Amino acid sequence: MTLPDNFLHIAEFLKSSNTFYTIAIGMDSTYGYVSKSYDVNFSTTSNTLAGQHFSVTLHPDDIAICEKGGAACFNDPDKLISVTLRKHDGRGGYIVTQWDMQAMFDKDGSPLGIFCLGYNITDFVESQDNLKDANLKLDEIHYIQSHEVRKPLANIMGLTEMLLSTNEPQDTATILPKLAQATKELDAIVHRLSN
Repeated sequence: MTLPDNFLHIAEFLKSSNTFYTIAIGMDSTYGYVSKSYDVNFSTTSNTLAGQHFSVTLHPDDIAICEKGGAACFNDPDKLISVTLRKHDGRGGYIVTQWDMQAMFDKDGSPLGIFCLGYNITDFVESQDNLKDANLKLDEIHYIQSHEVRKPLANIMGLTEMLLSTNEPQDTATILPKLAQATKELDAIVHRLSN
């Protein structure tokens, strides 16, 4: 596939990029152009992906996302369409990639295909997931602190006040086991929070 000049300049500029992938998908849904970095990262053989169906690198659930993005390119040809797609990592898993794509036309205005510029966002997505998990844990800790910690702490404070205000040995004998129990409850909660 010969790229139109406006896309050819981008492909040439990024041809040795280790960060960005550039590809072009023809109207037959096959790779018409594949940058070296794309082949290195996603080809399952030593050969190029050029000429293969675009779906060979995709997670099966993301094929429809890609098709929908491609259709949107032709519905609004002056606009960049953004999609997030999972690509095979070559080890049985997937990496997450972000793509901007735009329709390509020949000099006569006939559709040629779609030009795509992508990059790996797996680390970013994993960081977001880790932050979500951390926030959930913080919410749980907050709930435990605001609800579960208050009961034994209030008991300890109240029983301590009672001890300080009594001179009766029988009151002290009644209060101390309750104080010990509240202390054990609080200690168990603190241990659970630290795990």
